Parts: sequence; structure tokens; C-alpha cells
Amino acid sequence: MIADCTGLILAGGESRRMGRDKTMLEFDGQTLLQRTATLLQGIFPQVLVSVRQARSGIALPQVIDQVPGVGPLAGLCAGLARMNTSWIFALAADMPFLGPDPIRELAARRGESDAVVPVAGNFPQPLAAYYAVTALPALRATLTGAGKRSLRAALQGLNVVYVDVSELRGDDPARDFIDLDTPSDLAAARRGTSI
Repeated sequence: MIADCTGLILAGGESRRMGRDKTMLEFDGQTLLQRTATLLQGIFPQVLVSVRQARSGIALPQVIDQVPGVGPLAGLCAGLARMNTSWIFALAADMPFLGPDPIRELAARRGESDAVVPVAGNFPQPLAAYYAVTALPALRATLTGAGKRSLRAALQGLNVVYVDVSELRGDDPARDFIDLDTPSDLAAARRGTSI
């Protein structure tokens, strides 16, 4: 267990491109939400679920966006405000290939940073990253400010350690960080073909 960290499942998206709630889609016998919860419960002593509004049928503690319609930045801020550890690992519920090894390796890179963010194919993956409680003021400033309210924009105000996924152990480092956005992504993932 990584005792100084809370797991946060980001499950508040609108799933517009999928056309239905992604977290309830089945993948290898579990919903994506169940799969993500099982993964994080094996690594962290506490796991929270970030949602837009309270949802029934979720056994884990829920944190609700305080600023609606903003996306994962609102969920991350709500999780950081609620946790009682010094770090949070935020993971989108639609990333079914990520296993425990890369998550543990990213934890070892935290040091004095505000965040540790993996990079896959030159694209930062802020929805599978560590954030320190010290990052909360800067994240909230982005959330409530007049500028762009995205998580990627918020990273610009933080001391971030970026880690190329090729440096991490895993079944397939490039595939580990793939998310399922569309029905064709889900179908390809179920077939085991490239997305």
C-alpha cells in the first residue's frame, strides 16, 4: 500500500462520444468503474469516486464537483479537498489497461513536486497522475479563474515531473494509458486490437 496517498476515480464525465455512461460499460466481466476501483483498492488505503452529482449504486465514498460543467479539474479539486493524505492518484475510470506496476513506479518519482504526470506519445496523461495537496491552491485558481479551465492548463502553474511511459514497467506501456472514448474504442479494446 502507498500509505500517504488516496486513490481518486474520475467518474464524472458526460460520456458524450460514447453515447452512454462509460463507467457502467462492461469490460472483462466488470464495469469500468468496478475494474478501476479494484485496481486502486489494491494500491491505496482509501479510494474516492469523483462524480458530477451523487450517484446510487456506488459503495465507495463520493466527492461531488463544486463547480459544475468544468470537467476533471473540478473532480480533482473536490478529491484533493476531501482527502486526508498528502497525495492523490487520480485515474479516469475509462482506462482499463493500466495495471499496478506503472502506478507504483510513478509514486517513486514524486519527491518535492506538485504532480507526477506520465507522457504517452508526447501527450501528457493528467487523468492518470499523482497530485500533491500542495497543488490545490493553484488548481483551484485555474478552476475559478477567467482563463481556460482544463487540467492541462492547470499543470502549467505546478512543479510537474513528467515521466515518459517507456520508462515504466507494464504489460504494454503505450497501451496502458489508452482511454475508451467511443463505441469503436470499446469494441477494439474488447477484441484486443489497436485503438
